[in-house]
Amino acid sequence: MPGRRRKPFDFSTATVLAISVVSGVTVYWREGADRFFTIFRSDVLLFGNMMPKMLAGCLIGGFVTLLLPREVVARLVGAESGILGLFIALATGAVLPGGPFTIYPVAGAFLAIGADAGTTIAFITSWMLLGYNRALVWELPFFGGSFVLWRVMVCLPLPILAGILGRTAIRALALRMEKSP
Repeated sequence: MPGRRRKPFDFSTATVLAISVVSGVTVYWREGADRFFTIFRSDVLLFGNMMPKMLAGCLIGGFVTLLLPREVVARLVGAESGILGLFIALATGAVLPGGPFTIYPVAGAFLAIGADAGTTIAFITSWMLLGYNRALVWELPFFGGSFVLWRVMVCLPLPILAGILGRTAIRALALRMEKSP
């Protein structure tokens, strides 16, 4: 849905904030001030450790929007890219290293410069299911090559299916919005 801008404080932010406040009050009431402030300090340190990674991911996402020509992105992974766009998203998601602090800003940047929701869904799904760095570092040593090969083979079609479903859902939603007064 092009042109839709998110507000910095929306329903999801309010929900997370409300859950956090209720949880904090509950801990303070049940466990006492010492426990509450121990947890609070730990959370502030975690936030401080995550902030540089989030900033780097957002900068990468921002730079992607400036470096990649919109026409090329729209042609390769836009709404009219067809099944080839989904395969490009699958391959990119599978090989792109990094955690969610990198991947989600990049996915958001792709959406901003012309990728469609289906290819973005395929990209994120591929990264989650097929990421090579996770397979090499964690799965291979723990489970062996045969397991990793079979897991990848089973998961391989899922990003494509998720992308097709995403495209279908977005088109159905757009049609519904057009028909409603």
